[in-house]
Amino acid sequence: MLSYFREYFDFYLFFACLVLVVIGLISIYSATYDVNNALSFQRQLIWASCGLVLMLMMAFLPLRLIRRLSPWFYALCLAVLVLVLIFGTVVKGTKGWFGIAGLGGQPSEFAKVATILMFAWYFSKIDISITSIKDFVLGLGIFFLPMLLILIQPDLGTVIVFFLILIPLLFWTGASRFLLLTIISPIASAFASLFGIVPLLIVASVMSFLLIYLHENKLALAFAIGITLAVGLSVHFIYDKLPVYQQRRISAFVNPELDHKGAGYNVIQSKIAIGSGGLFGKGYMKGTQTQLNYIPEQWTDFIFCVPAEEFGFLGASLILLCFVILFVRGLKIASICRNRFASISALGITALLMVQTFINIGMEMGIMPVIGIPLPLMSYGGSALVSDMMMVGLLMNFYSGRKEY
Repeated sequence: MLSYFREYFDFYLFFACLVLVVIGLISIYSATYDVNNALSFQRQLIWASCGLVLMLMMAFLPLRLIRRLSPWFYALCLAVLVLVLIFGTVVKGTKGWFGIAGLGGQPSEFAKVATILMFAWYFSKIDISITSIKDFVLGLGIFFLPMLLILIQPDLGTVIVFFLILIPLLFWTGASRFLLLTIISPIASAFASLFGIVPLLIVASVMSFLLIYLHENKLALAFAIGITLAVGLSVHFIYDKLPVYQQRRISAFVNPELDHKGAGYNVIQSKIAIGSGGLFGKGYMKGTQTQLNYIPEQWTDFIFCVPAEEFGFLGASLILLCFVILFVRGLKIASICRNRFASISALGITALLMVQTFINIGMEMGIMPVIGIPLPLMSYGGSALVSDMMMVGLLMNFYSGRKEY
């Protein structure tokens, strides 16, 4: 029995996940202790228990059954995304939650997993190839359907996450370097344009040079460069059409000091909390920023600053180490799986966890815009926690079945 577990059970993934969940729980308890919100900790504890059960179920289900059920799971998530637009509850301007007996459920969290599995199911077919225009367009459609439904809510942050995990999936399934650069270039130019015309021109010039170097034909090259410039130049027009709260978030990202009492407030206070922790921290439940509630609802999207302040650099390093273990194991599993469905799924899940972690911690450190992305396995929220633990269970499943075709 012991030899079986050594061969087929990924203890690295399992314990890294548990450590992150436990740190998340004690951080939520600390952050909610003095604000009369103990119910949040109790709910998160229940969701963590449910997530643990689901994680172990995913780890031991037959790989073929997971593949067979992937299209049904995807269809179910699409249907629920439609239903939430009709019957959902509006939270912070987004109609993306179901309100059930005082609890909330966010179907877009499970839609991320379902979309990755559906994409893997489609491109693991023998007669499907990313180099075929028809197959490529249908593959994009698998992503764009849930993205469109989520954009209607509107939840721009989740749409951005969908888009960012699509790029490594296209690479893993064999897309050309020119095609990938054509997708990345408009994003880079749009990001650069937030900082002014000069950064836009520099980034657009570099991207155009790379496109010319990799060009496949003149028509494709002209299209790629044209869309790069068009997107970069249209950012300010699109910015003027965004809701005011989203404009403030973007402005706070570019320069938090411009609105230090409004949209930039959380970022400034979070940076203070992280920096004030020092090497060893201020001690559990002794963090000034945390206990005096300088950061509103920090147990959600700004959870990382709680252990960073209370346990210092060493505590933050432990969290980052656990995430690195998850990422490294996920990439290794994707590379060693003989089953194409498992390999693509593992890469997509790892990319999703990496993107959300980078964005969330980047938000709290002021190097990324605040777009409402939770920190995997740690932020308060049942849907996010359960879906994250479900993904870790899937990675464990792919590891145990890595020798299957």
